[in-house]
Amino acid sequence: MPLSNRFLFHSCLLFAGLLGCIATAQEITGNELLESAIAYHDPNGKWKNFKGKMSITMKSPNAEDRNTLLFMNLPAQYFKSAVRKGNHTIESLIEKDSCTLKLNGSTNIAQVYRDSLRISCERARMMKNYYTYLYGLPMKLKDPGTLINPNVQKKTFKGKEYLVLKVTYDESIGNDTWYFYFDPKTYAMEVYQFFHDESKNDGEYILLSDMMELNALKIPKIRAWYYNKNDKYLGTDNLNKLGAL
Repeated sequence: MPLSNRFLFHSCLLFAGLLGCIATAQEITGNELLESAIAYHDPNGKWKNFKGKMSITMKSPNAEDRNTLLFMNLPAQYFKSAVRKGNHTIESLIEKDSCTLKLNGSTNIAQVYRDSLRISCERARMMKNYYTYLYGLPMKLKDPGTLINPNVQKKTFKGKEYLVLKVTYDESIGNDTWYFYFDPKTYAMEVYQFFHDESKNDGEYILLSDMMELNALKIPKIRAWYYNKNDKYLGTDNLNKLGAL
């Protein structure tokens, strides 16, 4: 964002109540907000060439913890996951167009386990997209087919005021509507929210807290998931470790 616009924008936030400034975030566009958020989370442009590993624990009410190890080499189109839940470890390897699946170290997986544990290449690719999208935000909002609303909103959510970016997608990619909430001073992403049908208040919101860093790349450590309609808590993803391959 140009320095003059940045000054005017912050002045508006500071003096809105006193001077009657129209604090509707008109001094910053959607694309400018996105660029500022990326400058905070990925100042050196590392995500597009990310080669790293993550350890994630998912905790859900009345369910066993699910521990996941991820190994990613984005330039090589390499994604490997090892998911431990109960007595089983499911390994999935996606490397370009190839897919390899293992259950407890064996590629010989009985159909009953494929069905009960949802082991398939289709699911492996879906989880690859899931993790690379969510852990690659907000940088992934530069991907083709992402439609950035030019109008930035100011909203108060859980008692804090945010700059909010509305995002939709080409129909070939998806029909959900997303909102990304950024701290107005640092541009850190602290909340995101999606709706399948916004008129029904369906979908979920995710509260982000703490940051882990790798080569100045900042990725939220804690992601707590809730339903939009009733604030019901769904679970928490905890990024335990983040390192280079």
